[in-house]
Amino acid sequence: MGTPPPSNTEGPERGDAPGRSGATDPTSAGSASAPVGEGRPDGRLRAGHAAADPVGDDSPDVVATTDGAVRTIRIDRPRAGNALTLATKDLLLGELQRAAADPAVRAVVLTGTGRAFCAGQDLREHAALLAAGDPRVSSTVRDFYNAAILTITGMRKPVVAVVNGVTAGAGLGFACACDLRVAGRSATFTAAFAGVALAADSGVSFLLPRLVGSGRASRMLLLGERWDADQALAAGLVDAVVDDADLADEGRRLATRLAEGPTEAFAWIKASLHHAASTDLASALSFEEAAQGALFRGEDHRDAVAAFLAKQRPTYRGR
Repeated sequence: MGTPPPSNTEGPERGDAPGRSGATDPTSAGSASAPVGEGRPDGRLRAGHAAADPVGDDSPDVVATTDGAVRTIRIDRPRAGNALTLATKDLLLGELQRAAADPAVRAVVLTGTGRAFCAGQDLREHAALLAAGDPRVSSTVRDFYNAAILTITGMRKPVVAVVNGVTAGAGLGFACACDLRVAGRSATFTAAFAGVALAADSGVSFLLPRLVGSGRASRMLLLGERWDADQALAAGLVDAVVDDADLADEGRRLATRLAEGPTEAFAWIKASLHHAASTDLASALSFEEAAQGALFRGEDHRDAVAAFLAKQRPTYRGR
């Protein structure tokens, strides 16, 4: 199989973690009132170390589990609305980068524990950092938010947002950065940045208008509109809405389907869509030519063509 072009904007790069430059920060908005957590299932594998939690919970704030070729990354601060502290950010970015680099992982689920997907920046910690004049108030935009969004969008495999509740600020950016989004009926969506006198970050200014249109994006950002799951579906922000009780199973079903698909083709499809979002038709056509040239030489393409001619279902190896 051919070697894809050498950068995120030029095409998917096998095995390389995306760089730490790009769009945004919710050191800002979105730390909506923290919902009460719904408990923590037993028997999970936990990742990293505990992050400081204002409610005194010392368990790790990010949980990563693997089921076959599907990696699930869960923000696990339910009593704080899965809001993001500095320590939580370090754990989350590390898990995203590990999932991106692991060839055995062919699809990723991003979700939250309890009644929130992610409420954005933890404003308690943010206020303390502001008062102390801590430079991480600004550097977290570059070092975490930009890096996390670019890791999700640049990942050479599909990423599914399983949106289980409050989604605000950076949480909205994470959902928009994923390739597919399925929401529970209790999910809500808001930008929240202007409510704390900040502009959009976490890629929201780039990604949200491409999903819902510039007019709807402007209303959400300027007026602080909060959408329920049905409004998000009607606007094109999410791809499906299911009952809360069915959400985890639906997310797992969708991710498993993607993990069994042609992973290398998915990588090029993702890269093509991102490239086309900020270029002209001629450049998009050239990019498509490069993608097909690489994929024509791939094992999955040859096997899929042979299976089609034999009227059989193809088995994709992801290469």
